[in-house]
Amino acid sequence: MKEWKKPRHFDYNLLVIGGGSAGLVSALVAATVKSKVALVEKHQMGGDCLNTGCVPSKALINCAKKVQQARSIDEFGLQVPEGAVDFQLVMSKVKAAIEQISPNDSVERFQSLGVNCIVGEARLLDPWTVQVGDNKYTSRSIVIATGARPIIPPIPGVETIDVLTSDTVWSLKTLPRRLLILGAGPIGCEMAQSFQRLGSQVIVVDLAERILPNEDADISELISRQLSEEGVRFLTGSKAIAFDGSAGAKRMVVEQDGQRQSVGFDEIFVAVGRRAYTESLNLESLGIATNNDGTVQVDSYQRTIIKHIYAAGDVAGPYQFTHMASHQAWYGSVNALFGMFRRFEVNYDVVPWCTFTDPEVARVGLNEETAVRLGISVEVSRYDMQHVDRAITEGNVRGFVKVLTQPGKDKVLGAMIVGPHAGELITEFVLAMTHGLGLKKILNTIHIYPTYSEINKFVAGEWRKAHAPSKIMTLLPILHSLFR
Repeated sequence: MKEWKKPRHFDYNLLVIGGGSAGLVSALVAATVKSKVALVEKHQMGGDCLNTGCVPSKALINCAKKVQQARSIDEFGLQVPEGAVDFQLVMSKVKAAIEQISPNDSVERFQSLGVNCIVGEARLLDPWTVQVGDNKYTSRSIVIATGARPIIPPIPGVETIDVLTSDTVWSLKTLPRRLLILGAGPIGCEMAQSFQRLGSQVIVVDLAERILPNEDADISELISRQLSEEGVRFLTGSKAIAFDGSAGAKRMVVEQDGQRQSVGFDEIFVAVGRRAYTESLNLESLGIATNNDGTVQVDSYQRTIIKHIYAAGDVAGPYQFTHMASHQAWYGSVNALFGMFRRFEVNYDVVPWCTFTDPEVARVGLNEETAVRLGISVEVSRYDMQHVDRAITEGNVRGFVKVLTQPGKDKVLGAMIVGPHAGELITEFVLAMTHGLGLKKILNTIHIYPTYSEINKFVAGEWRKAHAPSKIMTLLPILHSLFR
């Protein structure tokens, strides 16, 4: 590796590149512990999560859900004539959500906390020096948190089509009459259901044989059935061959089971993965390696090969979730500032996530298919949402919870929830796995009646019933008879 001359003094204790979730948390941690910190952002504070990801997508999902509820309001005794959706009003609600949250991520707020916010594109000149425009800044440690962007696959003819991604879909002015979605993962499914509910005719194309392929087959099938009933059409096991944007037409040739068909659309939304932003950082000159998807290679402390340069969030992977970006950022910034005294390793054993379809899909730890693939023996306990009183009263009975445990033990190895508020309900299992609490502890915890959270206690009860001591159960009737 090239020899670099280390500065005798530094402008900052920590310099963070990128103002998204990971960058903001890194800067906030550094400011909180009274270090001198700078944050460089070239575009928008808040990054993808605030401007093009979590916030706008969940606002859109909420609007679409209310539209769907309005369509079925006659089931609850109210007759309302059905009208067309005002798509511009929907998008204004999306923008309003961004505007309401944006002050939390603003330059003004972070400046007030003691962070020097620098606008511009950062480039590493050496392991301690970052250039932004005509200015150079030195820092004892650096955190790279530049995020990622959607991938547009090199399908022939794609250059003739104005492709929508999670970055650009928010600029739509009118609701697409026909929306083609390439990718049946979480983002593709969330957008498919939302736009179908708002009034688009949605077709989803994916090379995988089923939607949400990283989830168990029974979960994938339930969500597929729900979206299909709402009108979404799926072409799974299908390969996108080419686009045709000639003569004003918009069509995609799709091959399925050896047969080709041409699918027309008005807009296409691509959700087939993301690539990290690293090209402009000059990492190669420092010998910092990246993976095929552009993510920076880091160790368990979030360090690159240069031990005082860290990476966190989507640019580091392997999980591209906002909550994981924040989690990694804490470790990266704390290790960067205090690693000379003690370092902390990131634990990836307990990583939760949620797909915000309706019903939601939440998961933490192993699922059944992963356990089989890894050769891990598990017991599966299951409880269906249709037996939960709160779900019955609200008419939301589609779904279930599955918990994987060690054979003969109540230690939780993984949990999956499909149903209303699954993203909230999964937290009890995240807590249990993080702190080594078994299903017996959950069973012995009082859960308010009637709430959806009771399903977590009920599934623990299913495990307990399966492990009731058979000999004692056989003797109990005799014991009771002695006292009659």
